[in-house]
Amino acid sequence: MKSFNLDKMPTELRDGLAHYRMGTELESINLNSYLGLELKLHFKKEINCTNCGTLVKKAYAGGYCYPCSIKLAECDLCILKPELCHYAKGTCRQPSWGEANCMIPHYIYLANSSGLKVGITRSTQVPTRWIDQGAVAALPILKVSTRYQSGIFEKLFASEVKDKTDWRKMLKGNIEEIDLEEKRDELFELFGESIDKMEGEFGASQIEILESSLVTTINYPVLEYPEKVSSLSLDKNEVVGGTLLGIKGQYLIFNTGVINIRSHTGYKIELEF
Repeated sequence: MKSFNLDKMPTELRDGLAHYRMGTELESINLNSYLGLELKLHFKKEINCTNCGTLVKKAYAGGYCYPCSIKLAECDLCILKPELCHYAKGTCRQPSWGEANCMIPHYIYLANSSGLKVGITRSTQVPTRWIDQGAVAALPILKVSTRYQSGIFEKLFASEVKDKTDWRKMLKGNIEEIDLEEKRDELFELFGESIDKMEGEFGASQIEILESSLVTTINYPVLEYPEKVSSLSLDKNEVVGGTLLGIKGQYLIFNTGVINIRSHTGYKIELEF
């Protein structure tokens, strides 16, 4: 058994296949190699803040203690709604963090996860972001200079395209193919005037229209998709697991149900395999 605090599973795309790891930076296992085998997560009834390590009864903002959740920039509302970024107003909780994570190039992309969706990601998070969302295909359509700008475009396109993934549908597989390039062209035609207006507001050098970017196709290590998606939680069960049938997004798919690893960030477990 290996004992550690859960965190988002590191991923890598090799030859079109998503590869997953679980563990710590010093020691981790290749989850892909455990497909078809028994794997169990034993909850040790401890949750630690992913930032300061404090023992907590409840995690906030995806794995933080309450004090960290209200002081860290990465826990601010603008992370969920980038169009609310207030760095330029001088009110960022941690300006240095904002400079490193928000005042850098971002992509606006189209993806097929449970259907067509629009999203944003830092340029450094391609294709990690797409794998985390369980997308089977993704296409960058715009590149902008800041997170705020990406949020403005995402909100614009979200009036026509969903910006959320139906996780249950995503985990059932059999996702219908979508021509992302065609959808990109449709959005450019529909919002052409708005894009021109944004170029005038932000400056043409701040926005790059990606008319010839390539679609990234992603396959996942899945032996069998569930017909009915049953969610598992360490809050309800001290032991979760079974035969590992697949991994998609940030979910482990067992013969007993599925568990979202990212939503259990900070939970201390022992991994039995």
